[in-house]
Amino acid sequence: MASRHVLQQKLSRAGCEIRGDETVCGLIDGAMPATEDDWSTEYLDAIISVRVVDNIDEAVAHIRQCGSGHTESIVTENELAAEQFFRDVDSSIVLQNASRQFADGCEFGFGAEIGIATGRIHACGPVGADQLRSYKFVVGGSGQVRP
Repeated sequence: MASRHVLQQKLSRAGCEIRGDETVCGLIDGAMPATEDDWSTEYLDAIISVRVVDNIDEAVAHIRQCGSGHTESIVTENELAAEQFFRDVDSSIVLQNASRQFADGCEFGFGAEIGIATGRIHACGPVGADQLRSYKFVVGGSGQVRP
């Protein structure tokens, strides 16, 4: 219960708008009801959409329906839940207890990022075995964020 208030206070101090489902709106003072569009919107602003689910299967189903296919993150200390999340979420980058802001080419040692690909087939022109390779990055953390 105390961690909920700490999170709410930190988000509020940072000027972050919280949008959520019925449960979230009942738990967090000032949370706005989320619309269906909120679940798949990348705001590019200090806005967060939060949905409470009963289990990891519901979380994965929600991500399959609304996720980007690029970067998804789970906040949990339950290693079994994290393992299932990593296995079942079909995104190029999956993170545990780390900010989605780490989804950057420079953070992975690729140098300056010149584009973002969310497709599954990336090769064009002559294709050999190396061009058929795809990657899924699995990142574990303990609450790190990027400045």
